[in-house]
Amino acid sequence: MKTVVIIQARMGSSRLPGKVLMPLGDTVVLDYVVTRCRLIAGADEVVVATSTLPPDDAIEAWCHRRATPCFRGSEDDVLSRYVECARAYRADRVMRVTADCPFVDYELAGDIIRTMDADPADLVVVEGELPRGLVTELFDFSALERIHRIGREPRHREHVTYYAYEYPGQFRRAVLQAPDELRHPRLRITLDTEDDYRLLKAVADRFRGNLAVPSREVVRFLLEHPEIAALNAHVQQKPVV
Repeated sequence: MKTVVIIQARMGSSRLPGKVLMPLGDTVVLDYVVTRCRLIAGADEVVVATSTLPPDDAIEAWCHRRATPCFRGSEDDVLSRYVECARAYRADRVMRVTADCPFVDYELAGDIIRTMDADPADLVVVEGELPRGLVTELFDFSALERIHRIGREPRHREHVTYYAYEYPGQFRRAVLQAPDELRHPRLRITLDTEDDYRLLKAVADRFRGNLAVPSREVVRFLLEHPEIAALNAHVQQKPVV
């Protein structure tokens, strides 16, 4: 079973354009994401999936410089981009990661893959509320293809896996309980606004040079420094429409 981690990345963003290539620590945001995804136990390949729009040439160029596979597809139909990328890399299972999560939890991602190994299913669901920006999603490719065939609403095309959560009865789930030390949903460890960026820079500066700092240590740092956690506590996630 080949498990391919597909990182969706684009330069366009309504609230923070170019965010995935913004400086972070000694490198850029996307470097954190790719580096951490390469540490996921059980993952066979890591691919960045961007769009064919000219601004995303910068992402392809970055991938080329860093010897990172890059796939280009639809800007708006992100679901089709994922399916086409998975086909190109002959994936049996697809792990979805977004490039605006520089401290994605590679240890938890490895646990997700092991859960699927032990209990083959359409997808793995992590139970327990966690900070935004840590969790990955794992789908059997056949389930992702099914979503591609039947998920026709714009929200299904843009948000890739949303159909499976909207219609849970159509999919078999394996369940993983999140570690207690990560269950702090009030924390926001993702990049969508300038205030998110301020927090992430503070974290990167604290762990400068350590792109592989475990997510649990990031969570602990933020809990110990509520003044930093407060930097983006007011930010509201954009609703799915």
